[in-house]
Amino acid sequence: MKSFKKDFLWGASTSAYQVEGAYNEDGKGLSVQDVKEVPSGTPDFKVSTDHYHHFKEDIRLMAEMGFRVYRFSIAWTRIIPGGTGEINEKGIMFYSDLIDECLKYNIQPLVTMYHFDLPYELEKKGGWGNRDTIDAFVNYAKILFETYGSRVKYWLTINEQNMMILHGAAIGSGALGQKELYQQNHHMLLAQAKTMKLLHAMVPGAKIGPAPNICSVYPKTCNPKDIIAMQNFAAIRNWLYLDMAVLGKYNTAAWNFMEKEGITPDILDGDMRDLQGANPDFIAFNYYATATVSDGNKPVNKNPDGDQQIAVGIPGYFMGDTNGYLEKTQFGWEIDPEGFRITLREVYDRYRLPLIITENGLGAYDEVNENGEIIDDYRIDYLQKHIEQARLAIDDGVDLFGYCPWSAIDLISTHQGFSKRYGFIYVNRDEFDLKDLKRIKKKSFYWYKKVIASNGEDLSN
Repeated sequence: MKSFKKDFLWGASTSAYQVEGAYNEDGKGLSVQDVKEVPSGTPDFKVSTDHYHHFKEDIRLMAEMGFRVYRFSIAWTRIIPGGTGEINEKGIMFYSDLIDECLKYNIQPLVTMYHFDLPYELEKKGGWGNRDTIDAFVNYAKILFETYGSRVKYWLTINEQNMMILHGAAIGSGALGQKELYQQNHHMLLAQAKTMKLLHAMVPGAKIGPAPNICSVYPKTCNPKDIIAMQNFAAIRNWLYLDMAVLGKYNTAAWNFMEKEGITPDILDGDMRDLQGANPDFIAFNYYATATVSDGNKPVNKNPDGDQQIAVGIPGYFMGDTNGYLEKTQFGWEIDPEGFRITLREVYDRYRLPLIITENGLGAYDEVNENGEIIDDYRIDYLQKHIEQARLAIDDGVDLFGYCPWSAIDLISTHQGFSKRYGFIYVNRDEFDLKDLKRIKKKSFYWYKKVIASNGEDLSN
């Protein structure tokens, strides 16, 4: 059986607004995440995990686990507080220090340029619906490449662009009409393509890729109507975004859906040319579970929580459904390790580009026992099964070069607060009581350390 590559990139992920805190310190501007109305009973992101002030301690703990890569995002508003205009030197220095701290421990920085946190000043001018935001993003990317390009080998463009379009209200990126959303999507796709080309021109040898949330889609039954629904959802959820990133073309079924619904974006002269030839070096994607759908001509489910991992449906195209073969997490997300292998095979066979996983993990209610320990065997079991399936995908011929589960350290879940914990490192705070923010190693910390040391050979608990 094929093994993980010798230089396989084991690590984990975070995002700026969910982990950093210091939302208005050292010249940082406000993002949409800083001003949005958070769900009732959950905290805002003003302090989060306070990674901004604890990053050296946090990276030292990551190094102790043996990380070979750390996937984090840069907050646009730390670099350019207003989205355009003046550069914030203190923000530049923070990420420079963070990158240097990673490199000190031989940890490769994997930088996401945009993770749901559009500068609020740009949002007030129309956000991604304003074509000027394309140029603003490319200018922001140019500053990042000039500043950090000599030290950062791997770059990600936009995290989960598909979730921003399909579930924008859930992740704080607005609740607009479908026409407006797909216009924003078109502008983001243009910004992504231009940014990929810019990196290749500016930093020879650096690599860049998209980072959507991808999952295989199952039909509920072998009824041909369910198969059509499966193809519809896969096109709208997955292939629209990856076909554009890799091939520079709108997916046929997804475009047909937009035409029929009257929500095609306005495309200017030169747009389709600009979308061609971005040539990503790899595909990064986030995976939590597969989706199951049935005939879209049946009544469509409602999803009052707006959860981005639960398919709801589009009348006439698909209906989100449950999969009776799968267990669920405490938060209602299905668990499908075999689906991870299926998704890896499907994406690799479709695009034949190297793959890296940038999110995969279990959100759970972690508790500190009387001995001060966090025994998160449920998380170990989840990750163990997914890593086993990743190795089987490699044995199937998939070129997988890295695995960064969500998350390196506890952080604030976008719409379920701090009680939904993902990290290998526990942070001593709850929803509204910051306590002492002490870092505590969970049982999974020691388990993952062993996994990395064995290069994925020893997954035993």
